[in-house]
Amino acid sequence: MPPDSPQPFAPPPDIIIVTTPFVSGYRVTRVIGATFGLIVRSRGLGQNIWAFFRAWGGGEIKVYTQLLEQVRHQAIERLAAHAKSLGANAVVAVGFDTSEMGQSMTEVLAYGTAVVVEVDASPAQAVALR
Repeated sequence: MPPDSPQPFAPPPDIIIVTTPFVSGYRVTRVIGATFGLIVRSRGLGQNIWAFFRAWGGGEIKVYTQLLEQVRHQAIERLAAHAKSLGANAVVAVGFDTSEMGQSMTEVLAYGTAVVVEVDASPAQAVALR
């Protein structure tokens, strides 16, 4: 990877985080409730100036792409920490919400439902549509 590339995101190893309302192969034994991870970051003057000039040429503004990718990763890490503090071992139905605050700050919220899951050893059932 080039030196300016962000590190690839690796989900936290000690908690399951999924965007689906279930975890395949597991069953929910307890729903704890809403959980979130919130972060607000400033782009900084240097990044704003660079992006202003880059926008003239069109195309992707990589400095903003990298910033938002880093911020989403941090929001997921905070989501995981919050869910674990509530006693969860998984978070289902995860989503993101992003907004701007002022002209130089970005808020990223990762949210989901904190649950306790256990491996479901029962055999898979065939699906039938009637």
